[in-house]
Amino acid sequence: MVFTRKHTHILLGAVAISIIAIWLGVQPSNNRDWALDQAILPYAEVSDNLVTIYNVRNFTYASTTSYTPAYYNKTYDLNQITSVDYIVSPFSDWEGSAHTFLSFGFEEDIYVSISIEIRKEKGESFSPLKGLFKQYEIMYVVGDEQDLVKLRTNYRKDQVYMYPIKISKEKSRELFLSMIQKVNRLKETPQFYNTLTSTCTTEIAKHVNLISPKKIPFSYKVLFPGYSDRLVYDLGLIDTDLPFEEIRTRFNINQKALLYAGSPDFSVKIRE
Repeated sequence: MVFTRKHTHILLGAVAISIIAIWLGVQPSNNRDWALDQAILPYAEVSDNLVTIYNVRNFTYASTTSYTPAYYNKTYDLNQITSVDYIVSPFSDWEGSAHTFLSFGFEEDIYVSISIEIRKEKGESFSPLKGLFKQYEIMYVVGDEQDLVKLRTNYRKDQVYMYPIKISKEKSRELFLSMIQKVNRLKETPQFYNTLTSTCTTEIAKHVNLISPKKIPFSYKVLFPGYSDRLVYDLGLIDTDLPFEEIRTRFNINQKALLYAGSPDFSVKIRE
């Protein structure tokens, strides 16, 4: 049989259809051999103004690879929400790369962070390229600042910037609930991470845009979160009168995190 150009096109079309079918058939799962620090999913129960979160992570670290797992359950009163902080933790290899997450403050100096991450399997590490091809599930890690903040400042030695957000109490509640609802959805229906559309920063932007009339626009500063604090500043969302050139110095918490590492008032001290 002699293959003509028409036969070649048919063959290529069949191959393309097969690849697409395989791609569409790949589904996210909550049942894998997960890395220890991401093995347990959080979830929550909401009753009127009370939000009870199960599996708030509170690991104690000796190093980035040596830690004691611990979790607790805690009820948060939405009537007592007082603040939202936007946290940017740049990586050392390139200024555009960073991890971002939010921390919510409540009366009596109670804080809880929500960090959107890839859910790693044992032995797995992050690759932006692999993140385009359904290689990672996404996870909302709900944790104590003694874990999620201190891990980055004191053990990974990344620079960490904690920016107080200009937001009303009502919008703070809505933002917190929006993220908690996503926490519960992911426990029932896993979702893939995607380097372009479902990252730490793009997910935060989605939650903010759900509750705010002032939308976070599509920007390279969202795709490259090391620049995202500039975008948040330009949108007037950081609660400061300082010029942008000074805010990284003002809101860098590394020195305080090291100084007060053992303090039971760690979250208060790093904000002073």
